[in-house]
Order: sequence, then structure tokens, then C-alpha cells
Amino acid sequence: MVAMFYEQDANPRALAGVTVAVMGYGSQGRAQALNLRDSGVEVIVGLRAESQSAPRARRDGLRVAAPSEAAAAAQWVQMLTPDESQAEFYEREIAAHVGAGKTLGFSHGFSIHFKRITAPREVDVVMVAPKAPGHLVRRLYEEKKGAPALLAVQQDASGRARERALAYAHAIGATRAGVIETTFKDETETDLFGEQAVLCGGCAALVQAGFETLVENGYPAELAYFECLHELKLIVDLIYEGGLANMRYSISNTAEYGDLTRGPRVIDASVKRRMQSLLDDIRSGAFAREWVEEWTSGAKKFQRLRASAAEHPIEKVGEKLRAMMPFVGKTAKQHEQGPGAGG
Repeated sequence: MVAMFYEQDANPRALAGVTVAVMGYGSQGRAQALNLRDSGVEVIVGLRAESQSAPRARRDGLRVAAPSEAAAAAQWVQMLTPDESQAEFYEREIAAHVGAGKTLGFSHGFSIHFKRITAPREVDVVMVAPKAPGHLVRRLYEEKKGAPALLAVQQDASGRARERALAYAHAIGATRAGVIETTFKDETETDLFGEQAVLCGGCAALVQAGFETLVENGYPAELAYFECLHELKLIVDLIYEGGLANMRYSISNTAEYGDLTRGPRVIDASVKRRMQSLLDDIRSGAFAREWVEEWTSGAKKFQRLRASAAEHPIEKVGEKLRAMMPFVGKTAKQHEQGPGAGG
């Protein structure tokens, strides 16, 4: 059974006098920096002078400094830059300013687990990983709620790494919802697998395949969009609220029978074998090496795949239909831009 922590388990005073340098001001960077600030923690945002995020961070009332300057001034350096470039960024801007008594924090274990970053032995290395996009981490905090998180300690040089990591989780609102203790290894491997096999890769491929099957058989694209993509939110919400059993309780008997008898014909043993292959690539480090090599060589394949996906007919019909449905709400990009952010 995993260990779980809540508000009463955290000691917020463990961060007393600690300045946190948040590296990056993307989705997670902005949310964590603002939540920390609003919890009374001193925050510096580490951004290069030419960064397009710097004006927004200043508008948000945060102190902005060059990454190396922020790292030198802080006792805690929170690495929230992208996985693919994080190791190079660390070596160039951070490494010289991380020494005894400091904490190196992460919200994903990629760089540490795959040994792209090796911290000095006298430094605490911890992870607090919210299990929600940054805009939701911020919104829930403002609503006096919180997004759940994972916590891990890779290196405990001070003897207080766990206590301080839990205080950090408390400061960003995670202990309001619950914090699960894990390891860098387990967080990294399960996170990558979930993204690839189910949450992003698997789900997107399944939705597109269903849409294509209906359209190729003569059904209107608008109908295919509703049946294979739009209504997915209703089903996911039911699963989120009470598991698969809650979803099956809520749908019709016809839908449930189709689920139980036809679902295994689509997602069969051969799919699980391919899922195992994905997991093998993750655990061996093959995926990490492939992704880093792709990025450092110019990301041409990645950009080509991204452009092709954006041109899929499901995106075109979806854009048209969503414009007719104001109740759908903001996109993730609109949430991140926020009021007065422009764009």
C-alpha cells in the first residue's frame, strides 16, 4: 500500500526562510510559482532576458532574474523546463550554483531517472509532481482546493528532504487533495507509459480510428465527431468520478453490453503485447534516447508528425462544430494565456 499525505502531515515551516527559484514559466512553472507565492514562499522565476514569458511573470507580480542569478540566490531550485532540453539547461545555467544545503526539485523524473542530470551528493534531490495540467493546478488552488501530486526523494543529503518536499507540496495546494509517495523510477516509467499507451497516444489513435471508420463507411463527419470524440468527455467524467463501474452504471444496458462484448475485440491481447513493447522501450531507456536524439537533431520528424496530426479531418470538423457550441469552454492554450496575456 502506498503512503499518502494530507494537510495535517505537512510542516509548512520547513520552507521558512527558503527562496524557491522556479525555472521556466510554462503551464506548471506559472502555476507553481503563483501558488508558492500565495502561500507565503519567496519566489524567483528564472528566465532568460529574451524570454517571451518574462513580461507575463512580471505582470503576475513575480521577481524575474536570469536563470543562473536565480539559482545562485535560491535555496531550492525547481526544474520546470522541458525534458528534452533540461539537461543542457542545467549544465549551462544551474550546475555551478547548486551546492551543499540546497534542494534540486523536479515535477517529472525524466532527467534524473535516465541520468541526464547528476546532482552533487551533498544536494537534496526531490520530486513533487502535480497530476494535473498547470492551469488546473492554479485554478484549484484559487478555489481553496488542490490537485493531487506524487512525491519522491532521490537524494536526502540534509536528512530533511522528505519533510521539505511535503512542505512544497503543501505550498502548491497538493496536500489538500492528497500526495502519494513514490520513486523517480516509478513516476517516470508509469507517466511515460500512461501518456503513450492510454491517455494521449492510445486515446488519440482510438478516437481517430473510430472517426475514420465511420466516415469511410459513408456517415457524416459531424456525426462521427460527436460519437467518437465529443461524447468522450461525458464518459471520461463518469470514469473519473467513480471508476469504470460508475460509467457502466450510468450508461444504457445496450451500451454496457456493447462495452463488455465488443471492447475486448478492439483492445485485445495483441494490443497488450504492443503495450508491453512500449513499456520495454521506456524501461530500457530506448524511448528517452530516441526523444533526446530527435530533439537535438532538429526535431524534424516531430514537427512533421505534429503538422500532419493538425491537418487530420477530425480537427477541421471539430473546429467548425466547437464554434457552434460556446458551452464547450476554453482550450488549454486559452487557459494558459489568461486575461491580459495577449495571443
